[in-house]
Amino acid sequence: MALTGRTALLAAIGSLPVGILEPSWSGILAVNAPLALACACDAVLAAPVRRLGLTRSGDTSVRLGETADVTLTVTNPSGRPLRARLRDAWPPSSWEPGTETAASRHRLTVPPGERRRLTTRLRPTRRGDRQADRVTIRSYGPLGLYARQGSHQVPWTVRVLPPFTSRKHLPSKLARLRELDGRTSVLTRGEGTEFDSLREYVPGDDTRSIDWRATARHSTVAVRTWRPERDRHILLVLDTGRTSAGRVGDAPRLDASMDAALLLAALASRAGDRVDLLAYDRRVRALVQGRASGELLPSLVNAMSTLEPELVETDARGLTATALRTAPRRSLIVLLTSLDAAPIEEGLLPVLSRLTQRHTVLVASVADPYVARMAASRGNPEAVYAAASAAQAQAERHRTAEQLQRHGVTVVDAPPEDLAPALADAYLALKAAGRL
Repeated sequence: MALTGRTALLAAIGSLPVGILEPSWSGILAVNAPLALACACDAVLAAPVRRLGLTRSGDTSVRLGETADVTLTVTNPSGRPLRARLRDAWPPSSWEPGTETAASRHRLTVPPGERRRLTTRLRPTRRGDRQADRVTIRSYGPLGLYARQGSHQVPWTVRVLPPFTSRKHLPSKLARLRELDGRTSVLTRGEGTEFDSLREYVPGDDTRSIDWRATARHSTVAVRTWRPERDRHILLVLDTGRTSAGRVGDAPRLDASMDAALLLAALASRAGDRVDLLAYDRRVRALVQGRASGELLPSLVNAMSTLEPELVETDARGLTATALRTAPRRSLIVLLTSLDAAPIEEGLLPVLSRLTQRHTVLVASVADPYVARMAASRGNPEAVYAAASAAQAQAERHRTAEQLQRHGVTVVDAPPEDLAPALADAYLALKAAGRL
């Protein structure tokens, strides 16, 4: 039960003249007794809260930055009309700051035996599962003096998926892929390429590509052309250890790595390659295997939506062993991790040969654009010292990248907004060179 502000106001207005003209308890009681009786009648006439029926429907998933509508249906089985205020509670990260009050609070009137629908519009600010909390209803009587209040648990979960902002680069990368994959044949042959067709020899062609049997059957010299091989296996490995928790701009490194992985997965699946995902720090956090092309992206975004960086050092030996079990035959292993010197030199480099002797390895890392701005700053002693510190950090990353390249690893190091297209370009370059 709850008294309203209207009740308090009427009590104050009625008690004020009594206190001025004839201050006595009997006078105050004479004024407020009718008000108390009116409150009791109002409480009796208010629709009961516990008997209300509440159900949910609506969106179950939404991309980060977009809106999701969840509908709450309120059924009034009593014989009294429901006049109520309702609060549909969700975690604070379900709305942008400052919009929760307007989005979660509703007024409604439900006649006896009828139902009404209310829509709560969510705009989540973080990935993961957002679970509905209690629905609190305050039912008022016809006079608005007294109210009944109660809460209901109405479960509902909205999964917030990665935003996949890099999908804007997909058309240009697909156009480049079409040039490589069958639409335009290439004469140069690399390891793992497929035969495409025969054409007439022109001066400057590699004589090793001449098909002598075809030449014997025709009056002209014929040469073979090649195209990048399809049905290759790509394993995307997300490092979810402590280095992925570092924030670059407004988001952790893990978010930029996931965005780059999604673009590469979309591009590779269009190229006819098979793509799997492994997220690992000290144990497997997510594993997506054997998905068809049409199911790949939904499976990846669903698996990535609940991933969060773990504040532990990544077990490089365990990651390598798990990657080898996940990719038993020759594959392209794309490791999205950091280029910090200590984790690479002490963790990855000692076990890197186990990967490179069987697979093609590509390491992608998120660079901090703020460090580049620091390195270019001048004008006062503080800025010069900051520039020296940034230059030292950049030199360490370059040395780490060179160490990986000496082991035959392709390295991509780019800011968050450039990492996804740079990784896609590296994949296309490997495919064009026949190294997959």
